[in-house]
Amino acid sequence: MTTKNNVKKTYTLEEVTDKYIGKKGSPEREKFEYELKVDIIGEIIKQTRIERNMTQEQLGDLIGVQKAQISKIENNTKDVRFSTILRVFEALKATINLSIILDKQHKFEIV
Repeated sequence: MTTKNNVKKTYTLEEVTDKYIGKKGSPEREKFEYELKVDIIGEIIKQTRIERNMTQEQLGDLIGVQKAQISKIENNTKDVRFSTILRVFEALKATINLSIILDKQHKFEIV
């Protein structure tokens, strides 16, 4: 967007997301943010597997699932059990830190 003085207006990611996806707390925004997190986890698994010079089949063999299951995890094409995700990270020799904040008094960390 250009103003009178030919100065371009910039927008924050938050402003663009609010406009095109929905405001924080809306069902559309919640769904978007959930899917984004799942996509990021899949991408982390894929990149780590590749860095470890492993095929999807080799990773699947390590945790007892088919290559197709690893592909589905990496490409977010199917809901996957959390236990399977944990086994994948364990097979990749990754350290997992999980933080759950329910409210100011209830925070749980698993290291």
